[in-house]
Amino acid sequence: MVQWTSAVGAAQLARLLTSQQDRPAGPGTKRPPAYRALADGIRLLVLEGRVPVAARLPAERELALALSVSRTTVAAAYEALRTEGFLESRRGAGSWTAVPAGNPLPARGLEPLPPEALGSMIDLGCAALPAPEPWLTRAVQGALEELPPYAHTHGDYPAGLPALRSMIAERYTARGIPTMPEQIMVTTGAMGAIDAICHLFAGRGERIAVESPSYANILQLMREAGARLVPVAMAEGLAGWDMDRWRQVLRDAAPRIAYVVADFHNPTGALADDDQRRRLVDAARSAGTVLVADETMSELWLDAEVEMPRPVCAFDPAGSAVITVGSASKAFWAGMRIGWVRAAPDVIRSLVAARAYADLGTPVLEQLAVNWLFSTGGWEQAVDIRRGQARENRDALVTAVRRELPGWEFEVPRGGLTLWVRTGGLSGSRLAEAGERVGVRVPSGPRFGVDGAFEGYVRLPFTVGGALAEEAAVRLAAAARLVESGVSGPGESVRPFVA
Repeated sequence: MVQWTSAVGAAQLARLLTSQQDRPAGPGTKRPPAYRALADGIRLLVLEGRVPVAARLPAERELALALSVSRTTVAAAYEALRTEGFLESRRGAGSWTAVPAGNPLPARGLEPLPPEALGSMIDLGCAALPAPEPWLTRAVQGALEELPPYAHTHGDYPAGLPALRSMIAERYTARGIPTMPEQIMVTTGAMGAIDAICHLFAGRGERIAVESPSYANILQLMREAGARLVPVAMAEGLAGWDMDRWRQVLRDAAPRIAYVVADFHNPTGALADDDQRRRLVDAARSAGTVLVADETMSELWLDAEVEMPRPVCAFDPAGSAVITVGSASKAFWAGMRIGWVRAAPDVIRSLVAARAYADLGTPVLEQLAVNWLFSTGGWEQAVDIRRGQARENRDALVTAVRRELPGWEFEVPRGGLTLWVRTGGLSGSRLAEAGERVGVRVPSGPRFGVDGAFEGYVRLPFTVGGALAEEAAVRLAAAARLVESGVSGPGESVRPFVA
């Protein structure tokens, strides 16, 4: 019986391996043998989930040719991986990736740590904060009071509760974008919204233009849907979109849809200005591309002097080119799985019709909780708490990283929840692996790119503050030292954090 479920081509694996660039070895640093370096590279790809478990690897001769190394080097690397439990082989079936017994399967996304691991591991993997109490409790209590009439119905509302659809439409109208309830569909988080949009507009094999870097979980969702991702590089620093590149990609690749985060981009924190938004909408309309604007970070400005640009959909009054996605998950709480889509009524009708074959609808109680927040003013007060938490955490993390890792480079964003950091020539993948050994979990740059890009970056979210942010920076510095020294194996012991 065939043991592998997918395959990785030699050229693809070579590109992924070539992207893993470490800092050049300094005086006295001993480089590992070529076969060991190759085995370590493949192991890292498996641990990061960039090469799936149970993926068939290319034959030794094919990979040797793609990497311009000897077949003996590849054979020795494969044998080392088999010995360590990261590769299985059978005559006639080839070799496929595995994980050793007792090791967790690599996460394809950036899932938070389980509660039992929080005492020893500082989690910088998930860009989400605890709930802004007491507003979560108050919202749930308010929802319970409104629940009895709905309990006497079937409970299936494929487009969302009418009251919440009306409330979301009113909020867009108050922002200067006239909106009817018929233009709103409530979804199970922003991920549910984008999944529905991709299935409606971009079938298997269709091109989707994405910012480079972009949000890791959305990239993976699109890959799983069979899309062909077309990366469009961001401008340097926090300058937003590179409009020359966007016009070229939209003209030459003619993608079916384009996914963008205009407001405090994840992971860079960039904020696109009004002119960039107007020009991108015009370019998308001219190319016949549907522009999907993710607004999940739009209310998370952290500095008082920030002037928020107009929403992307404001530059598409006819509603023909822009679909907007919003969510309560980042601004309020990730556990509140309520998102929404704003689009033309015919698009909403198509999305609702297709939903009958997906998740049917969004939980009623959570919709009532968000509607309670919107209708009572609790949302604004809760988001204000969230901004204060994120601002304090950002400032503490920036100070600690600059002190402990002065060679790392970044620009401080004025909003959002993430810091995009260039790691001074170190491999982000190896830093992530070393971080697990010293007690800090951090996602590496390639998770946010296409085909191995951004190996020299990590993303640091504003999820810890105070003494915990300082300890996170200390552990990151320890991880950097491990990578610089080429140490492998169990590494340093992890000590629980005590505030």
